[in-house]
Amino acid sequence: MWFSSKSAKQHLPARDQALPGRGKRMPVPDAHFVNGAPLVAPFAAGCERIMVGMGCFWGAERIFWQAPGVFTTAVGYAAGVTPNPTYEEVCSGQTGHNEVVLAVFDAQNTDFAAMLKLFWENHNPTQGMRQGNDMGTQYRSGIYVYSPAQRQAAEASRDAYQAALAKAGHGPITTEILAAPEFYYAEHYHQQYLAKVPNGYCGLGGTGVACPVAIAVPAGTALR
Repeated sequence: MWFSSKSAKQHLPARDQALPGRGKRMPVPDAHFVNGAPLVAPFAAGCERIMVGMGCFWGAERIFWQAPGVFTTAVGYAAGVTPNPTYEEVCSGQTGHNEVVLAVFDAQNTDFAAMLKLFWENHNPTQGMRQGNDMGTQYRSGIYVYSPAQRQAAEASRDAYQAALAKAGHGPITTEILAAPEFYYAEHYHQQYLAKVPNGYCGLGGTGVACPVAIAVPAGTALR
């Protein structure tokens, strides 16, 4: 994984300062390295999506592909400016993109609330433009929603989890919650990286504060 120095950019670039990128899309593997599912739509009937940024996408993706009810996962770049960026460009801080995970889950076997629980508990959402020792704009915390219902659930979970974090002595959540932007697939070698390199780097670590599903998404919150 790219290790950014402490001088890594901590501010998103203006559009006219971002790298130009390219029109050609990144080639995508035919199948998920772990479960053989497709990485690109169309997905199986009854599936829904969540896109999140929670630091290094290697470890974040593993959290989701191991979760019950998850159909497939992929890593990529989103919420920036540069079209079809490379990993090196994203790590330069000059694209504005975040390292993100796209998780596609079977809504008959799990739900968006369970996905939010995984998100909140497996990273520290209070650290701004970093996650642990990984520093830079590409390591920021983010939830990128596909519907007004997902936004409602994400914001409700943030507010509930903020109360739990504050009670445990943590600071304010810095997670951005935005409408899902275009997802640019990362290079093939990043996809399911920790299945290919089991002892590879993973810098994720949660706060140790639990976020029960019942708290993350209050009863009665519409998810569709």
